[in-house]
Amino acid sequence: MDQTLIIVILGLLGLCFGSFVNALVWRLHKGRDFVAERSECTHCHHVLAWYDLVPVLSWVALRGRCRYCHKKIDDSPIVELGVAVLFVVSYLFWPFTPWTTLTMSMFAIWLVSLVILAALTLYDLKWQLLLDKLVFPLIGLGIVLGWLRFYGYEGLGVVGALLQMIAGVAIISGLYLALHLISHGRWVGFGDVKLNVFIGLILGWQGALLALFMANLLGVIVVLPGLVMQKITPRSRIPFGPFLIAACIITLLFGRYIIDWYMHSLLGL
Repeated sequence: MDQTLIIVILGLLGLCFGSFVNALVWRLHKGRDFVAERSECTHCHHVLAWYDLVPVLSWVALRGRCRYCHKKIDDSPIVELGVAVLFVVSYLFWPFTPWTTLTMSMFAIWLVSLVILAALTLYDLKWQLLLDKLVFPLIGLGIVLGWLRFYGYEGLGVVGALLQMIAGVAIISGLYLALHLISHGRWVGFGDVKLNVFIGLILGWQGALLALFMANLLGVIVVLPGLVMQKITPRSRIPFGPFLIAACIITLLFGRYIIDWYMHSLLGL
């Protein structure tokens, strides 16, 4: 299949799944059925027609307001565009090549994982909580993806694959579990601990170390200006899930380049 066509298809799929993420997050928060129920305005609860649900275009046409009550639409086109970009970037920089049945299976699982990661990011930003309903299925996907990677793709054997996955979990999730226990949940939420199980499973020990560094670096870059301008205080509660998720994505797609650059440029190896 032509690469341009693949990119277009993935972009359109990403827009659709981004729209699904917006609806999923709201329905999970309200305890609504996200499978059977039809989409509705969060203010007037008018059931939306299909032409109100076209990703990005409907939001632009309606100028971000409900067609029926004219109140501001809660769903953001940024989420739709963000998932679309992630789908396309994942394809363009997919590190597990060449494309075979195995690597395509890994890619499909990764795309499903991205949808859940996007939902977790949005939910954590809105309500500072990483839902078990999203995290536990993600861990299940992580077990499969990690096994396909380390056993199937990298050919490490049963013991080697298990050691990579266990070591990855121990490094990043184990550290956060220790911080959670030491601080009695004040420094790190238990949701972060569970999210890191997925991250450790798919990245292995090297990737877990890099993701740990990247997450904290991103946190400093975002939080430090707020502290300097006194918009954030040391007592402010800041959701860390989005930083962990961003670090996971960066590490999976670009980790080998970052590690190679570090080894060659800084260590001269």
